[in-house]
Amino acid sequence: MAKKHLIIAGNIGAGKSTLVEILSTRLGFRPYYEPVAENPYLQDFYGDMERWALQSQIFFLSHRVKSHHLLKDDPHSVVQDRSLYEDAQIFAQNLFIQGSMSRRDWDTYQELYKTLVQLLPPPDGALYIRASVRTLQRRIALRGRNFEDSIPPAYLKGLNELYEQWISNFDLCPVITIPGDEIDFVSDPTTLGPILEDVKEMLKGGQAELFG
Repeated sequence: MAKKHLIIAGNIGAGKSTLVEILSTRLGFRPYYEPVAENPYLQDFYGDMERWALQSQIFFLSHRVKSHHLLKDDPHSVVQDRSLYEDAQIFAQNLFIQGSMSRRDWDTYQELYKTLVQLLPPPDGALYIRASVRTLQRRIALRGRNFEDSIPPAYLKGLNELYEQWISNFDLCPVITIPGDEIDFVSDPTTLGPILEDVKEMLKGGQAELFG
């Protein structure tokens, strides 16, 4: 099978990193976890979000595009934790909806994002983990990151709504949606058996019975 590029999409706490680990082991793909970037605009952004939102998001976008480009040059098949598409269509758009990014800055950011997407090769497949706020909160609590304890449920709910809008219009590659409330692969990886078969069919270009 030719080299493949899978992306794992989902809200904070959905289980993306766990799924990357499982798939990389089962499929023999190289895992790429969400990169940590020291954004030089963050301090200014938290002091004045509307003034620095555009600069901060452009930094994150450029970092994500660089990572996407590195994946393109990796000779191995890869599975990626979160994508540049989510950076733009979920998190940057959320800043605009919240009023932290002006309409003019949002339009400028969108134009840049759309241009970059046209220049990059699309992934070969996407797995979207759909999970309720209750499931997200439970998994966030399990991983015990103190800085995530204060994430408001309303914030997770807003991101979920944006994720649903995004995935319903995402047509760059085939998508498998995992019902994260029903399939607890974080606690029991064996529950992913049927979905792994779907992933293999998708990567071969077959007609998988896609979960919805």
